[in-house]
Amino acid sequence: MNIFRSLIGKVWQDPNATEVVKISTGQLHLVRPGNVRSSRECIYNDAMATIRRVPSVEHNFQLVVTRVFEEGDQELLEDEEETDEERVFLISEELEFRTSETEGEPTLVWRDLQGDVDEFYEFVAAGTNEPTKAFFEICMYRAMYERKYKRSADNIRDDDLSEFMWKQPETKGKGKGSGKRSSTKDDVKPPQPSSSSSASTDPSLEVIIDEKAELFLWDRDQGYFVREAAVDAKIVRPKDAKFSFFLTAASPEGQMLAHRITSQMMQRWSPATWSITWNNVNESGNQSSWCLRFESQASFEDFRAEFTKRTWESLNQMSWDKVKSDEQAYVLSSNVEDVEMSVETDEDEEEAVLDELGEEDDSEEEDEGDGDALPDSLKGGKNSQLSVGYKGDRSYVVRGDKIGVFRHKPDEVEYVASIANIADMKGKKFDPKNVMLHEQDSKMVIMNPTNPNSLFSMDIERGKIVEEWKVHDDITVDHIAPNTKFSQTTHEQTLVGASHNAVFRIDPRVSGKKLVDSQFKQYTSKNKFSGVTTTASGKLAVASEKGDIRLFDTIGKNAKTALAPLGDPIIGIDASADGRWIVATTKTYLLLVDVLIGQGKYAGSLGFDRSFPADAKPMPKRLQLRSEHIAYMNHNIAFTPARFNVGEGQEENAIVTSTGQYVIAWDFAKVKKGQMDKYEIKKYEDFVVQDSFRFGDDKEIIVALQNNVLSVNKKSLRKPTRTSLAPEARTTRSRSSIVNTPY
Repeated sequence: MNIFRSLIGKVWQDPNATEVVKISTGQLHLVRPGNVRSSRECIYNDAMATIRRVPSVEHNFQLVVTRVFEEGDQELLEDEEETDEERVFLISEELEFRTSETEGEPTLVWRDLQGDVDEFYEFVAAGTNEPTKAFFEICMYRAMYERKYKRSADNIRDDDLSEFMWKQPETKGKGKGSGKRSSTKDDVKPPQPSSSSSASTDPSLEVIIDEKAELFLWDRDQGYFVREAAVDAKIVRPKDAKFSFFLTAASPEGQMLAHRITSQMMQRWSPATWSITWNNVNESGNQSSWCLRFESQASFEDFRAEFTKRTWESLNQMSWDKVKSDEQAYVLSSNVEDVEMSVETDEDEEEAVLDELGEEDDSEEEDEGDGDALPDSLKGGKNSQLSVGYKGDRSYVVRGDKIGVFRHKPDEVEYVASIANIADMKGKKFDPKNVMLHEQDSKMVIMNPTNPNSLFSMDIERGKIVEEWKVHDDITVDHIAPNTKFSQTTHEQTLVGASHNAVFRIDPRVSGKKLVDSQFKQYTSKNKFSGVTTTASGKLAVASEKGDIRLFDTIGKNAKTALAPLGDPIIGIDASADGRWIVATTKTYLLLVDVLIGQGKYAGSLGFDRSFPADAKPMPKRLQLRSEHIAYMNHNIAFTPARFNVGEGQEENAIVTSTGQYVIAWDFAKVKKGQMDKYEIKKYEDFVVQDSFRFGDDKEIIVALQNNVLSVNKKSLRKPTRTSLAPEARTTRSRSSIVNTPY
């Protein structure tokens, strides 16, 4: 092996080299010896194998097998919703890696940790010479060494790698598991924490789960997770608080942290590295980002399941055991992600600097700072709502008892006029609670917080409320939506209303009360409905503060589908025009649900039209910011209601929302392929009140700040990096205010 010393020195010791070694040609097979139908399945007919560093976690590497496309094939596959382009495996002893030969060709072999004990992958490296295969093999063993011992393999002897070389196990019997090697967890026992540092010694605490792990803290200055200690990671519950839980980590030297388990942690799970990352806000209001990396896949999955259950219990204040099995599966699936714990590289930082330089010419066009000075008629108070026009080139911004009117121009908006002194039919002024454009933007429906049983119709040309629509004496109108997603482009006069426990049609043409009795559905319980949206065909999705979502095909009947609550209140909801996708907004994450029924009698139908089979509920996905980005932002996340881009005959390809000073847009095409963290951000000097795509345009976003209204092209949003998010980087390495023990 000494012949590779100089070569290893070139490729291994460069920390900036993401790829360590690569075999450029080969085939990937999955071998299942006990499978009657097919014992050998070709996964990729043309592929390459790479050993890649995990950039944010020192001493960790991945074996990555990537599909190689023929010229032109990549473009043909871009429109497909699901493409299997690479397989990623964390390099550890559990893989039982070895080399072999298949029909005279060199072969790399490793276990399929997701399958049975005798199933394994084979990478047939046709045409690869023996030195290249041997060098790849040595690099695999070095990666295993660094992961196990948490130190560099630069100065080790060849003998030090012998323990990682796979040996044919001795057959001791005919049992299926007789050939299985002992796991790393059995081979190496991490030091046990001292009794003084273990939460289990506190008689007031009940330990729910206890797993060995490594604790990391995000270093804002260095730009990666720094290892703190080997710890016992636990979920504990104070015995006098039934639904209160804490995540704790203790080393032999003492307790490292104790964080209350809430949705404010914004946890993310990475199966690729068996890790969880989350955020914590200290008493000074500063964000810190943490990571626990577990020793095995089983430990990771057990901890994730318990964490999800206890988070649900703390939010819903009821026992997990009382939840139906199909609802349990729905909740557990919301935390199943496949996002690597990676961070920006030096190339990303360089790209961010170039972005800053490239934006110099565009800044005058976007004019994010000043814009036209607000007229005296709009001075006082702050902007609170935004309504973007459907038929005309106008946007409307609510500011106290006034409404500002802005004209859309290329790459900017221009102040046109203001509608002052919004008042009811008796001349009593009020600040609108909510507004909605109506009848081809000729009218605006306004909600008066002091008169919740009525709606008010404003003639926009006259700039005056001309009608009061009394909906019902006993039922309040808390939320409104158009009859269909594109009704506002027509002369449709009816609309949809919702109270805290009812959904109904409102028809301003009928005499007397405007609620249509034949299209009215009321629930006896307090459902706390928090939002309603419609599809292009008029199907309804209704969300609640409890976190559940109901899907209706028509108003007046029971919901066809009821999606179980995760526990976080939903503050906004939107649907794609075809009704397949629902995006619900909570304070710290967006919940994306595909409501296409995938199996059973009604496969191919939507959850609006048919109920899901009990064993085939949809799998919700969380869209949330990465914990390290939040640490850079140093900002408590509070999303505004997220919206798809919208336009007749236009497919949705983006989701836009905001939090604090940041506008955030997700690439919906990539999200549908499972890339949940593909978002871009733009920061403003002022707080963002609301943002929405211009109707029929998937590039121009209208942004209402507290004291300004802007137009921004989606291209000017940038990939989040330390440069773009944290111009004033402050270290989080001080331990004085990080650790707290609230129980």
